[in-house]
Amino acid sequence: MKKMYVIASAVAVCALVSSATFAGSNLDSVKKKGFVQCGVNTGVPGFATTDDKGNWEGLDVDVCRAVAAAVFGDASKVKYTPLTAKERFTALQSGEIDILSRNTTWTLTRDSSLGLNFAGVNYYDGQGFLVKKSLGVKSAREMDGASFCIQAGTTTELNLADYFRANKMSYTPITFDKSSETAQAFDAGRCDALTSDQSQLYALRIQLKDPSSAMVLPEVISKEPLGPVVRQGDDDWFNIVRWSLFAMLNAEEYGVNSENVDKLAATSKDPNVRRLLGLEGIKGKGLGLRDNWAAIIVKQVGNYSESFERNVGMDSPLKISRGLNALWSKGGIQYAPPIR
Repeated sequence: MKKMYVIASAVAVCALVSSATFAGSNLDSVKKKGFVQCGVNTGVPGFATTDDKGNWEGLDVDVCRAVAAAVFGDASKVKYTPLTAKERFTALQSGEIDILSRNTTWTLTRDSSLGLNFAGVNYYDGQGFLVKKSLGVKSAREMDGASFCIQAGTTTELNLADYFRANKMSYTPITFDKSSETAQAFDAGRCDALTSDQSQLYALRIQLKDPSSAMVLPEVISKEPLGPVVRQGDDDWFNIVRWSLFAMLNAEEYGVNSENVDKLAATSKDPNVRRLLGLEGIKGKGLGLRDNWAAIIVKQVGNYSESFERNVGMDSPLKISRGLNALWSKGGIQYAPPIR
């Protein structure tokens, strides 16, 4: 009994040491090295991908850029680490990256047992199905016995198992490490359908040889709140990441964008706008940042609407409607606490 107690105590001590390793130190570390190390997807159009010049862009990338703008006053002070679903949590836990911003679903298990904290939701999603139109199915309920291309190490695997078990159907999973590999296999006819978050399905569809040959089925079988993740034990860094996202959401709500932010900083009498732009109220003191940290984010990255539309919305090849990701005041559920 005594031996077991010693072992248990040792485990507890190791856990505390591990948790304390990064406690309160990440902001200092980031400032010292001069950039934010951000873990992103290996490549999903609209969320995290590189342009023809090798520059990273996407909705998830913009979260990293917003944090860099807040900390350094320069949204370009980011280095990116492409990660598969299997690699992402280990990279964050080990300190290889400062933020994970990689279409990652917020769940109880991930929030409570990995030593990580989700800092918010930058995209409300749900799992769906992509099929070839030639297959002739209109619903996932018609796919008993079908084969599915899936990315390994994701909530997608569990959701699919739950859905087919609940509907008393069978299926064959075909797993891959990268989302791009699932799309290539689906395109080559190695599976009947591809299942993932609907946002990814739209992104992967445009990578097919003939995007018009495939369709997304109407079923949404899960809740997938996607957002940036940081290590537990560092509240200062956690607050900076979450409020960088909240600043973009509040900016949209208050009508502040990259084109009018300078004018509003000079002329606005709206107390909400003035607090957002660091002209009155708590300013940057509570986060350990410069007073105009949020104004810099909006100027260099844009508000949430600007980021959404150019990356995944109507100004992008994906043409995804705002849906649940519209502001709470416009029929959606995106909502940020007030800056006051």
